[in-house]
Amino acid sequence: MDFMDAVAARRTVYALNKELPVAQQKVTDMVKRATELVPDAFNMRSQRVVIVQGAQQDALWDAVYDAFDGKVAREKIDGFKAGAGTVLYFIDTATVKGLQDQFPTYAANFPVWAQQSNGMLQFTVWTGLRELGVGANLQHYNPVIDDVVRALTGVPESYQLVAQMVYGGIVEDAGEKPGENISDRVTVIG
Repeated sequence: MDFMDAVAARRTVYALNKELPVAQQKVTDMVKRATELVPDAFNMRSQRVVIVQGAQQDALWDAVYDAFDGKVAREKIDGFKAGAGTVLYFIDTATVKGLQDQFPTYAANFPVWAQQSNGMLQFTVWTGLRELGVGANLQHYNPVIDDVVRALTGVPESYQLVAQMVYGGIVEDAGEKPGENISDRVTVIG
């Protein structure tokens, strides 16, 4: 699959199950490789990833449901719980702070750059999952779930949760992506 085909194939898939079309280790290896390769301003390496799978996958989404005290429908949470795993994306704020202290002229930019790198990492992993034939969807239940995620994973206080990417076997693929007039969003000068 060429790069743009992989990008086009990357879609939000909600109907997932625990049966991956590849070994879990292939998913883990791809996430590690993506984390290593995605750029970060000043090579700060601020991105942190936790892969939750197996019984911990169920425990994670049960804890998310409890954190919302029933304000999010059980059926919705169970849809995420049905996946084979969840990639939790974090920014290590201690790493960011260290660079802010080291380069005070750019201090205000480091949190922005860390967010940008985290977004690139999410996109790269999502596209990589699709190349493996694995479906995924991206959730943003933080900051409500920050404490339960920290308790479940044991991550340091300096890890700021950014997003949760549920992945699994595809039960039902996403429909066709609607077309658009891309000229409304892309301007060419010169």
